[in-house]
Amino acid sequence: MPGPLDGPVTGTPRYPVIDTDPHAFRVVRYFRPRDYATWATVTATVPAAYYVWGRFDPLPRLPGRANRILYTLAATMGAMGGFLMAYQDSSKRFWGWSENKREQELDRVEMTRKIAEGKPLYGESPQPEHMQQIAAANSRHSQLWFAVLPWFNLVNHPYHGDFAERYKKESKDTQE
Repeated sequence: MPGPLDGPVTGTPRYPVIDTDPHAFRVVRYFRPRDYATWATVTATVPAAYYVWGRFDPLPRLPGRANRILYTLAATMGAMGGFLMAYQDSSKRFWGWSENKREQELDRVEMTRKIAEGKPLYGESPQPEHMQQIAAANSRHSQLWFAVLPWFNLVNHPYHGDFAERYKKESKDTQE
C-alpha cells in the first residue's frame, strides 16, 4: 500500500534554485563551515562508535596492528561518509531545498564575472553534445542516491536550468 511519501515530487522549492545539476568542484567550492564541521564530526564519530561498540561487545584479543587497521578503516569510512553528507547538504542549497542566501550571492558574483569576461557560464566541454546530455541526465539529483552509488557531475554542460538569461539580464543592468 503506497504511503504519503511515495508519490511524485511536486511543487516548488522553498528557496530560489541556483543550479539543478551543479559541477562537483563547484559544490565543494561553495561548502560552508557547517559542511566542514559535518564532515569532521562524522569522521570522528565512526571510530568513536567502533570503540564504544567494542566495549559493550568486545572482540577476541586482537594484536595492536590489527586494531590500528580497524580504527584506520573506521576513520576512512567516516571521512567518506562525512564528505558525502556535506556534499549532499551543499547540493540541496543549489537546488533550493534549504536556505541558500550565501550561495545565491556567490553564484551571482561568479556568473556576472564570467559574462563580463565573455566566458561560457558553465565552462567548456570537449564532450560531444549528446554525451553532455547523457551526463546531465545521469548526474541530476544523483546526490540523493549516494547510499547506493556515489555519482558526481564531472562534465561541463549547459543543462543547469534556465538561469543563463537571468544572469545575462543582471549583467546588462550593471553595465548600463
